[in-house]
Amino acid sequence: MKKKVIQVLKFLAFLLVGLLILWLAFRRIDFRKLWLGLEEANYIWILFALLFAGIAYASRARRWTLLIHAMGYDPSFGNAFYAMMTGYLANLALPRIGEISRCVALGKKENIPVDRLIGTVVIERAVDIFSLLSIMIVMLFIEGGIIGPFIEDYIYTPVHEELISVFGSTWIFWLIFFILVTILIYAGYRWRNRLRKIRFFEKLFEAAKGVIHGLKTITKLHRKWEFILHTVLIWFSYAMMTWLVVFAVKATSHLDIADGLFLLVIGGIAMSAPVQSGLGVFHFIISRALFVVYGISLEDGLVYALLTHESQVIFGTIIGIYSFYALVRKSPPAPLKGN
Repeated sequence: MKKKVIQVLKFLAFLLVGLLILWLAFRRIDFRKLWLGLEEANYIWILFALLFAGIAYASRARRWTLLIHAMGYDPSFGNAFYAMMTGYLANLALPRIGEISRCVALGKKENIPVDRLIGTVVIERAVDIFSLLSIMIVMLFIEGGIIGPFIEDYIYTPVHEELISVFGSTWIFWLIFFILVTILIYAGYRWRNRLRKIRFFEKLFEAAKGVIHGLKTITKLHRKWEFILHTVLIWFSYAMMTWLVVFAVKATSHLDIADGLFLLVIGGIAMSAPVQSGLGVFHFIISRALFVVYGISLEDGLVYALLTHESQVIFGTIIGIYSFYALVRKSPPAPLKGN
C-alpha cells in the first residue's frame, strides 16, 4: 500500500511540474490565433511524420533484438516491439519507468533475466546520447550562428547560474559530486561482503552484475553493421518526423532540413527532461526557439509544438495500448519474425 502511495505521489509531482511549465509556455498567448493556426494546419504532413515514427519504432525494436541476441537469447521481433511500446506507454505515468517496464515485460514473455535486459537498454541510451551529440556537433558547424547562441543563452547559462546560486561556484558542485561518488564506490567495494548479507544490497549487487553482463554485449555483436544501420535509420526517421511537420504550419513551412535538425536537437534535449513525455518542456523550448531564432510568433511556434508532440503521444499511446494487450492476452498474436 505504501509503495502504491509513493508511486502516485511521484506521478502527481512530475505531472504538476509538467503542467507548470505548460502554463508558462501558454501564458500570455492569443488563444484565438492559436486555435486558428490549428484549424488551418495541413494535417497530411502529420501523417507523413507518423509514417517515419513507425519506421523508427520498428528499427529500434530490431536494434534491441540485435543486442539481446549477443547475450545468447533469441526473442521474437514482435515481442520485443510490443514490450518496447508498452514501455513508452508506461513513460506517460512516470518518466523513464518505461525502460524498466519494457525489460520486465520482455523478460517475462521470453524468459530472459531482467537485469541483463537493463544492460542492453543502457547501451541503447548511451548510443542515442552519442548520436544526439554527434548531430549537435554537426549543427554547430552548419548552423553555428544559430544553435550555439541559443544553447548558451537558454540552456547552458540558466543551468550555470543556478549552480552558482546554490553552490557559489560550479567547480564546488563538481568537487562535491566527485567526492560523493568516490566515497560510494570505495564503501561499496570495501564492505561488499558485509553488504551482501543485507537482502537489499544483495539484490543490488546481483542487478549490477547483470547490467555489466548486458553492457558487454556490445563487444559480442555479430551484426555490427546492421546495428549501425538501424541507429542511422532511427535518427534519420527522427529528423524527418521533426522536419515534415513544419510544412503543416504556414509560418514554419519555409524552414529547411538544417532547421529541422536544429529543432530535433533542442527537442531531444527537451524530451530528456524528467517530466512525462516532455510535457510542457517541449512546448516551451520549441516555441521559444522558433521565436528567438526565426522570429516566428509564439502562437505559431506552439501550433508546431502541439502538432509534433501531441501527434506522437497519441500515436505512441494507441500502439502502446495494443502492444500491452498483445503481451498479456493468453493467445498472443503470431510474432513478427526477425533475423
